[in-house]
Amino acid sequence: MVSYKDLGLVNTRDMFAKAIEGGYAIPAFNFNNMEQMQAIIQACVETSSPVILQVSSGARKYANQTILRYMAQGAVEYAKELGKNIPIVLHLDHGDSFELCKSCIEMGFSSVMIDGSSLPYDENVALTKKVVDFAHQYDVTVEGELGVLAGVEDEVSSEVSHYTSPDEVEDFVKKTGVDSLAISIGTSHGANKFKPEQCTRNADGILVPPPLRFDILKEIEKRIPGFPIVLHGSSSVPQDMVAIINKYGGALKDAVGIPEEQLREAAKSAVCKINIDSDGRLAMTAAVRETFATKPAEFDPRKYLGPAREWLKNLYMHKCKEVLGSAGKAE
Repeated sequence: MVSYKDLGLVNTRDMFAKAIEGGYAIPAFNFNNMEQMQAIIQACVETSSPVILQVSSGARKYANQTILRYMAQGAVEYAKELGKNIPIVLHLDHGDSFELCKSCIEMGFSSVMIDGSSLPYDENVALTKKVVDFAHQYDVTVEGELGVLAGVEDEVSSEVSHYTSPDEVEDFVKKTGVDSLAISIGTSHGANKFKPEQCTRNADGILVPPPLRFDILKEIEKRIPGFPIVLHGSSSVPQDMVAIINKYGGALKDAVGIPEEQLREAAKSAVCKINIDSDGRLAMTAAVRETFATKPAEFDPRKYLGPAREWLKNLYMHKCKEVLGSAGKAE
């Protein structure tokens, strides 16, 4: 058993309470490798933002669970080396079984998500409570989910979305003892979050998705006032990155995300954690494709992963400052 506290990590409890009170959201940035981790820590140290290092089941298999443990510990020490001891959480994203959550907790994760949203309601409650009862023995916080997001992200996929029912949230929170709740109000996984027929086009010909269901969010806030709410699938899919990828041989057709102004509005509510993954993938891919296209003789991985890391850092600094409102909150 490895305690996250021995790695220098924190759980989400105080972090979320401060975010709700302060009207901002904590960035939950997914990572799979060293360059992504470096970029996240650099961005959050430079903006003085708390951060959630988020790992999917697929990322855990890719990176190896033991290496991830030391990477998380390294992230804490790296932040100190850069000049700030910012609060850092290591979180399992979309855990799909009790066994996976238990394994992550035993390997030093400070927060886990158990996603039983595809199960019948009573089974979701039972599974979530089982994870909560185990996690709380070790002061690890747990995120549950009600409602289903459409789209594809790693091993999580759904053809259609199902909005969270406000009528269920109070009962779910009470029965499970969960620490935060992921809800579905119109966000979606992946870079192609919406079909073109679901969108309108603005004056520049850019696809604009349907607005988030803030009415559902407000009703949920009434039912569980002050309770930490999480938004998944919240990448904005920057069109400049999409254009660079396609310019240099990519084939991202009709890639569209959630407008940043809507995410900023959500962050002022009880939404205290916003997940961003696809935007980071787009930034790194755009940088790598540009390097390969403009410097075709280059074969040193540092020469294309270095720019990718820098582009990712700059994107995440923007997210902390202009979208989530988390800049300066690690002081």
